[in-house]
Amino acid sequence: MSKPRKPKGRPISGWLILDKPVDFGSTEAVSKIKWLFNAQKAGHAGTLDPLASGMLPIALGDATKTVPYVMDGRKIYEFTVTWGEERSTDDLEGDVTQSSDQRPSEEAIRALLPNYTGTISQIPPQFSAIKIDGNRAYDLAREGEVVEIPSREVEVFRLTLLACPDANTAHFEVECGKGTYVRALARDFGRDLGCYGHISQLRRSFVAPFAEEVMVPLATLTALEAIEDRDERIAALDAFLIDTGEALSALPHIVISDDQAHRLKMGNPILLRGRDAPVAESEAYATARGKLIAIGEIGEGEFRPKRVFA
Repeated sequence: MSKPRKPKGRPISGWLILDKPVDFGSTEAVSKIKWLFNAQKAGHAGTLDPLASGMLPIALGDATKTVPYVMDGRKIYEFTVTWGEERSTDDLEGDVTQSSDQRPSEEAIRALLPNYTGTISQIPPQFSAIKIDGNRAYDLAREGEVVEIPSREVEVFRLTLLACPDANTAHFEVECGKGTYVRALARDFGRDLGCYGHISQLRRSFVAPFAEEVMVPLATLTALEAIEDRDERIAALDAFLIDTGEALSALPHIVISDDQAHRLKMGNPILLRGRDAPVAESEAYATARGKLIAIGEIGEGEFRPKRVFA
C-alpha cells in the first residue's frame, strides 16, 4: 500500500492583498503568488478581469477556508465609460456591435444614476463566468453563440459620477454587492442614454474587509526574487501576509483559552460561560492568543465548530 503523498510547499496560512496589474489574469496571479510564497494551497476571492487592475485578495493555506466570507463582501470600483460604442465583451477587448454619434450631457448622466442605485435587476455580460446549462457563458460566447442569460438582482449601495473630462468619457465610482458586473452597468448606461458605451478602464480599490492601504503591487513582490538567501526572501514575503482571521471581522468573535482551543481542534464543542457570553449566533469565530481556531455556531450555551484551523 503506497503512502499518501506529502503536500508540496509550505503549510502557511494568511491573506495577500495583491494590487493586480492590467493584462494579468486572476488565475495567473494566484499561480504566481503560490509559487513565490511556496504555499501548499492558494485561491482568490473574486475574479478580476485581465483588463482590470486593483485589489485581488489571495488566500494561502488554511485561509482558503475563509474565501466565501470575502466573496460576499462589498466592493468598490472606479471605472471609465467610453460612449459611442457597445462591444461584445462590454470592455475594450471585444468587437464593436453597436455605435452612435450621440453623446450624453453631464446632466443626463447624473439624472440616470438613481435608477442604478439600490436593488437593481441586471443581466450579466455574454462574456462572464455565469453557467448556462453547465457551460460558462464566456466559453459559449467565444464559440459565437448568443445565449439568453437570465437577469438577477444585485445591490448597488453608492454610485457616483466623478468627472466628465470630455464628451466621449465619464468616470464613476461604485460601491456594490456580490455578483454585480460593472461592465453590465456601462452597457446599460449607454443603452439608456441612447449612445451606447463600454468600459475602457476599471480598477477595484476595496473588497471588504480589506482596505486599499494593504494592497501590495505585484512588482514589489517579484523584486524580492533577487534575494538569494531563501530564508531571508521568505521572511520578506511573509511580512506582507495578513492574518487569516482578518477575513472574518464582520462575524461575532469570541476569545477562548488554550484548553478550549484544544477541544475545538478535536472537533468538540465548548461551553460558553459568563454574563457577556453570546446567546445564539448562526456563525461566529473563535481565537486563542490572537490566532484563528475555528468558525462555528453558538447555541444553548456552547460554541460548536464547523471549520477548524491548524
